[in-house]
Amino acid sequence: MTKKKEAYYSKYLQLDKILSAQELRSKILKDPIHDEMLFIITHQAYELWFKQIIHDIDSVIELFKDSYIEENNLSVIVNRLNRVSMIQELLISQIKILESMTPMDFLEFRNLLSPASGFQSLQFRVIENKLGLIRENRLKFSKEPYDSYLNKEDQSGAMESEKENLFSYIEKWLERTPFIKSESFDFWSEYKTSVNTMLKEDIEIIKNNPNLTQEAKTKNLDQYNKIYENYSIIFNKKEYDKLLKTGAKRFSQKACLASLFIMLYREQPILDLPYRIITKLVDIDNLMNKWRYGHASLAQRMIGSKIGTGGSSGHSYLRKTLEKHKIFDDFTNLSTYLIPRSSLPKLPKDLKTKLGYYFNYDEK
Repeated sequence: MTKKKEAYYSKYLQLDKILSAQELRSKILKDPIHDEMLFIITHQAYELWFKQIIHDIDSVIELFKDSYIEENNLSVIVNRLNRVSMIQELLISQIKILESMTPMDFLEFRNLLSPASGFQSLQFRVIENKLGLIRENRLKFSKEPYDSYLNKEDQSGAMESEKENLFSYIEKWLERTPFIKSESFDFWSEYKTSVNTMLKEDIEIIKNNPNLTQEAKTKNLDQYNKIYENYSIIFNKKEYDKLLKTGAKRFSQKACLASLFIMLYREQPILDLPYRIITKLVDIDNLMNKWRYGHASLAQRMIGSKIGTGGSSGHSYLRKTLEKHKIFDDFTNLSTYLIPRSSLPKLPKDLKTKLGYYFNYDEK
């Protein structure tokens, strides 16, 4: 019987490859720049964590491909999305370590990096694509598509990652949620009645408030007209489709209403995991932006208004991506349509029972 070969720490982790992968370009100078090592290791660490994020996102996409998702798989999805957000927080904290390098230290070896740039990180682009950032919604730099700065091999990898994304699978999953309507109960009709009652009460308070001037009352009442329009637009397919065309909304109307129902009744046991999935995706989206903002601030600190090593406008471009590259903004904006628990329509007993079994059932 052949004896099983024992694993050895450095061999298993292939540390010989990892620890020999830091090649300082400043070695060509008379005095190599000390902080170039920090710069290389930090960015290598980023790429390793990017690999783990892609690994987790791919697994979540695979689970969402099923037409029916088991309850235990929803728990797996939540845990893996949570790990992605934890890694993002770690990556954001690494910016502080880079900030220990002064702008003067960076300028010593900056020109040696040209034209290499963080814009050439294929894995970061893959993460954005797999989450659901589509090409049409990307901010171009120097009027060129995002993958024009990649070499041919990486361009192929970027295009491959555009083929499927988590956003589209989340949308399909939400669309499979049954509309809350039966012969005896129409949830959205009840919801609209509750909204109208709530807004009318607020309007009466404004009208009868002795501390407000007539001008202030008119201003507040105009604002409430806009609030009412916001509530009503999600039920008007024609108006909602206009928002889809302009890009103001990305999720279909059906997915939007399903996610709103989950948010409103998140305390129902069966809706807890779907609610946590929604909030985790919002967290991931926000952390992506926090990472972008951190790098924009770092770029400004290090090079000011100079052009970046990749030929971009550095921090200026990164700041512009903060709004443009948000993916799950529809979830973030659901707060617009929330109403107090006390105003929520009471669910009939049979519906609560049905919700108690599983999340995506076939409506008969």
